[in-house]
Amino acid sequence: MSTGAAASVPASASVSAAVAVVGAGPVGLTAALAAHARGLETVLLEARPRDAVRPGSRAVFVHRATLDHLARVDPGLSSEITARGLVWSTRSTLWAGRPVHHRVYPAPSGLVPFTCLAQNEVEDVLRRACDAAGIRTVWGDAVRELEHRPGGVRLRTAAGTAYEAGHVIAADGARSAVRDRAGIELEGSTSETEFVVVDVAGAPDSGAARVFHYRHPAAGGRNVLLVPFRGGWRVDVQCRPGDDARRTAATADRWVPRLLPDVSPVRITWTSVYRFQRRVAARFTDPRHRVLLAGEAAHLLPPFGARGMNSGVVDAVEAARAVAEGTVPRYAAERRAAAIANVRAAGAALDHLLAERRGQRVRQWAAARVAAHRPAAGRWLDAAPYGPTTRTVTY
Repeated sequence: MSTGAAASVPASASVSAAVAVVGAGPVGLTAALAAHARGLETVLLEARPRDAVRPGSRAVFVHRATLDHLARVDPGLSSEITARGLVWSTRSTLWAGRPVHHRVYPAPSGLVPFTCLAQNEVEDVLRRACDAAGIRTVWGDAVRELEHRPGGVRLRTAAGTAYEAGHVIAADGARSAVRDRAGIELEGSTSETEFVVVDVAGAPDSGAARVFHYRHPAAGGRNVLLVPFRGGWRVDVQCRPGDDARRTAATADRWVPRLLPDVSPVRITWTSVYRFQRRVAARFTDPRHRVLLAGEAAHLLPPFGARGMNSGVVDAVEAARAVAEGTVPRYAAERRAAAIANVRAAGAALDHLLAERRGQRVRQWAAARVAAHRPAAGRWLDAAPYGPTTRTVTY
């Protein structure tokens, strides 16, 4: 049963579990369900109250591989998320307003290749599954201390409660308290280029298209990505050097209608500014192999390519497996290698998007000129902004 921290355990009490999962986002919720499915006594700790507002759609693309992992944890998860999400049927790419690639996918006859659903709604599905499984969940009590003990780890929270666990799966996000307490550093870089992301409420139909614009005429020649998901649209704009990204976000109601001319009225529900993060933890476990990092506690990836949450779900499932089978060092090595591969893919995507070298710009321009007669050129323009596909990178 999920309750608030004060109702579930008294302050200064001590609670024991085989696994303590820290963080109740999609990665932490998945880790708790995966550990429970393997018969491990599990406690899930979250710093936010259960009713805390979670702004924005955030991760909207749920890959087929992610749905398969969730189905193995709990058979109903994949089907419920799929039923609630949207599968868009068309992807298009334009260059300065002129089509260079267009593909319509047939309606899936069996398993869908992906689904698009706001992260909040994915979390709602996973939280209800944790409730139904009877996983002890403590809300509104942040982890403050981590101490290695014989045979495990002791966590102490802001309320003074101590949790003794054989292993800890840290899924507490980019500012992970567990990673910090374990003394593990994030390595990598952050791009100087800023992006503005805007959520627009609406109801895209099954024929909605994912559209990428190079040099969108209505956006002052900036690159723009439009992604439909169940309940709305995601608008992602690449800023230019010298742009005031926060001002651009604050004035979204003026320019977004030009990018979504078929959506009326345009109702903006969230705006945010981000930079491409390409960071990976120096280690995915501590020297004693008692703490395992997963999701954004382990790696920060840009939203282009939909690698963040999808790779985090794989982390979660594999972390629970490693604890159950005693293979934590292998988990740490394999998942860090996957994260590095994803960072490289993100770097390739960013390099293409920025096109800072003259040769890159000439190649893009040439591909756009011949795309009408050479479909391969259009496919390259369509695929290049997202880095290598899952055929070359494992989430």
